[in-house]
Amino acid sequence: MLDKNQAPGGAEQTMRARAARLAADSVEDALIDDANGGILELTLSEALVVGMLKQGVRRYYAIFGHGSTDLGEVLRIYCEEGAVEVINCRNEVEMAHAATAYAWMHGETPAVVTSIGPGGLQAMAGSLAAASNGVGVYHIYGDETTQGEGYNMQQVPKTEQGVFGKVTALMGQSYTLHTPGALRECLRRGTSCVHHPYKAGPFYVMLPINTQPLATRINIATLPARNEVPAVAPARSGDVAEAVEFVRTHRRIVIKAGGGTRNHFRAVRELASRIGAPVVLSPGSTGVIADADSLNMHVGGSKGSISGNHAMQNADAVVMIGSRAVCQADCSGVGYPNARAVLNINGDLADLTHYANTVCLPGDITAVIEVLLEALGEATGAGARKDWLRECSAKKDEWSDFKAERFFAEPLCDTVWQRPVLTQPAAIHAVSSFASRVGAVKFFDAGDVQANGFQIVEDDVPGQTFTETGASFMGFAGSALLGNAYVPDAKYGIAFTGDGSFMMNPQILIDAVEHGVRGMIALFDNRRMAAITGLQYDQYGHEFKTNDAVAVDYVAMAGAISGVKALHGGYSREELESALEVAHAHKGLSLLHIPVYSGRDPVAGMGAYGSWNVGNWVDDVQERYLASSI
Repeated sequence: MLDKNQAPGGAEQTMRARAARLAADSVEDALIDDANGGILELTLSEALVVGMLKQGVRRYYAIFGHGSTDLGEVLRIYCEEGAVEVINCRNEVEMAHAATAYAWMHGETPAVVTSIGPGGLQAMAGSLAAASNGVGVYHIYGDETTQGEGYNMQQVPKTEQGVFGKVTALMGQSYTLHTPGALRECLRRGTSCVHHPYKAGPFYVMLPINTQPLATRINIATLPARNEVPAVAPARSGDVAEAVEFVRTHRRIVIKAGGGTRNHFRAVRELASRIGAPVVLSPGSTGVIADADSLNMHVGGSKGSISGNHAMQNADAVVMIGSRAVCQADCSGVGYPNARAVLNINGDLADLTHYANTVCLPGDITAVIEVLLEALGEATGAGARKDWLRECSAKKDEWSDFKAERFFAEPLCDTVWQRPVLTQPAAIHAVSSFASRVGAVKFFDAGDVQANGFQIVEDDVPGQTFTETGASFMGFAGSALLGNAYVPDAKYGIAFTGDGSFMMNPQILIDAVEHGVRGMIALFDNRRMAAITGLQYDQYGHEFKTNDAVAVDYVAMAGAISGVKALHGGYSREELESALEVAHAHKGLSLLHIPVYSGRDPVAGMGAYGSWNVGNWVDDVQERYLASSI
């Protein structure tokens, strides 16, 4: 007798045959023929998977629970037939980060699968990284039933409908598949969100437990494919003429290249070169201008650099490109005290009009810059900016000398380690230089490692570094290594993390082994939250509760997991470089424990050069914001 909990063999075989066809062909060619006209009867779970395939979603990061058993069964069959990939994980925050990193690095859209309740809340917390960095990822949460038969496990115990759908809608865009027939609209809204050309983000699909197995008739031909829209640029000559006048008139122009310029770096370089303007980067846009390019002033903002912040503070006008004016990038609105006007190039209308006294050029960054350059012709005003460029270049030389002093500083005696150890800038530079030499991708965690990191890295193209500065999510870097699982010819990944960030999400130690990830965790251990310690000292002169007295043997911890190569990084640059070679030679995941100095010696940090609207700086920053012209 057939077990009532198992699908009839015929139904499974039919589903399996569809999955096999989809593994070898497109959705249209595999499922649409003259006999059915594209109309099929599928369960909602299978129809969702088919709809996702039509948008190119073939990878699922999953933690299955009681809210996803039916969807899980469909994914089992589709995975076994090679139509999709399913990567099982141990923590919902970790898999949200892994999915974000996969989409960010490889340009493919994955989906995250879990249930509502603690799992959904954790996955949604992790999705803040995708939302803050403009990365499109689907999140599918098994939701409470629609029958109202009584509280479902893990729903919010409140007599109100669809609470999780409301919660997720606050984070981004959300849709509850209360009715299977609404799938087309759900996927249409989904692709508009995750494949948005200027400001992508996570899209949350609430999938009620009892609607998942319901049969429904689907017209495959009308399920929306991946959203593709043409590049747009201003159509009226008057708008472009105003921008041309802006460029030709102002003498001390600075270009601020935000995170939105990562995929448009060639156009940004051409604009900077033609108009003779220095370029200041954001923490997330390193590589948009090659490190050694004379126009590259490096990062500018609340942490910034000597050269980047000088260019910002002394410019009389700003060409803002692909930036959302985050506090780290514009010093909480006071980063341009001498600027009187802004030319803003951005596809997002809210970001486009953020500053006062702005000439707006909305649209695709490359398309807009091409229109602007054509209108400028040879009369770009570049000649009038030669003195300004010489001034900025001198500051870049000063920054380069400052960096070299810190990169090759001798080890300092540390009170925790009771011996001389490397400073964090020296250790990060050693690992970053090694990454460049072997062609590795760098992932940076939040905290002091990240703050020093974006001042230190020497990238020549985007994609060499992924730093989660959007949300500053501790635990991102290690989890991001899982984004390379099963990717053919994936670049070697190195996670730059502090001891605090690593302990937020150490599950990668197991999941990387399980899924055959090759990469390295460079763990910079100073036994404290050094970024906050430094802020406390700078603002109030005292440290408070940002360290602990608990020693952790990270080498023993990581080495206890089969397949992980755990090493001590040593106490000198030579020892660290030798350990990096050994760690990189390992065919799986390696962890390198690097003790680093924490103290008040100025050579142990990269410094801060801007302003930030926090703590006892608030009154000063807000007063200067009031007086700003932009």
